[in-house]
Amino acid sequence: MAQALNGKLITVFGGSGFIGRHVIRILAERGYSVRAAVRHPELAEHLQPLGAVGQIMPVAASVRNKKSVERAMEGACAVINLVGILYESGAQKFDSVQAKGPATVAEVCKEQGIDTLVHISAIGADENSPAVYAKTKAAGEKAVLDAMPNAVIFRPSIVFGPEDDFFNRFGGMAQMFPTLPLIGGGHTKFQPVYVGDVALAIANAAENKVEAGKIYELGGPEVATFKECLQLMMKITHRKRFLINLPFPIARMQARFMQMMPKPMLTVDQVNMLKNDNVVSKDAQSDKRTFEGLGIEPHSMEAILPTYLDKFRPHGQYDAKRPAKS
Repeated sequence: MAQALNGKLITVFGGSGFIGRHVIRILAERGYSVRAAVRHPELAEHLQPLGAVGQIMPVAASVRNKKSVERAMEGACAVINLVGILYESGAQKFDSVQAKGPATVAEVCKEQGIDTLVHISAIGADENSPAVYAKTKAAGEKAVLDAMPNAVIFRPSIVFGPEDDFFNRFGGMAQMFPTLPLIGGGHTKFQPVYVGDVALAIANAAENKVEAGKIYELGGPEVATFKECLQLMMKITHRKRFLINLPFPIARMQARFMQMMPKPMLTVDQVNMLKNDNVVSKDAQSDKRTFEGLGIEPHSMEAILPTYLDKFRPHGQYDAKRPAKS
């Protein structure tokens, strides 16, 4: 149940998404009014039960439209930008959403005198990356810090949780197919991070409980390869599937066709991203720009994955006590 409102408003761009709903729940519990700035407010009604009546207000806004950004931020004491895309579709291009969009949000913060800006990027953001996703993430970071040097930037590794697009996707594939692909042999390393831990870090930063002007890298307690992640998923879901090596050239060829679909399962850009490990850097560790430096103990995959992957077991969530099956 939400606490009594504290009279302060926080605007969350991309609030209806995977990370957004967890951030908004925490902010509502702490008594903030939340303006969820989203492209389609009618699709954000699921957020309102997370707070008291009138506490969470979905509003129409796009980071590609400065006027809508200005309206969404009026009266806010802090702004959180969670907007990002995994693939391009229609007017949603990497450059406009992940590079120019953050620049617009930061500029409006500066114009409106809002001192607190929290921006979500990703591990792997790199202006020299062959992946457009990573290039535009890096461009967005630079634009934010140019306009708002005291902004807080978080770079999470792959984020997992009940609505994630990684373990849920491969859990669903394991239900339908006898094999699962190991792109590039499955050697890419990840440091999967629980969405609730990421949301807590974001909420703390919005309350100025985090040292500003820094880029933090967020990874969970375990480093695991792509292959090890799939093996863990199969262990939890009680399914045995053949893991087939899919070399990068073949994966790119398949991705060229898949990315023409409305919601592609794989794109060339994603294949390029998988060529590099997605883990917290040594620099971030030594500078304590990590969960450790934030005073947050991250949850393990083993502690969280069974709470939502049980639906992919042969007999669903009631299969918890059954032995593993093929």
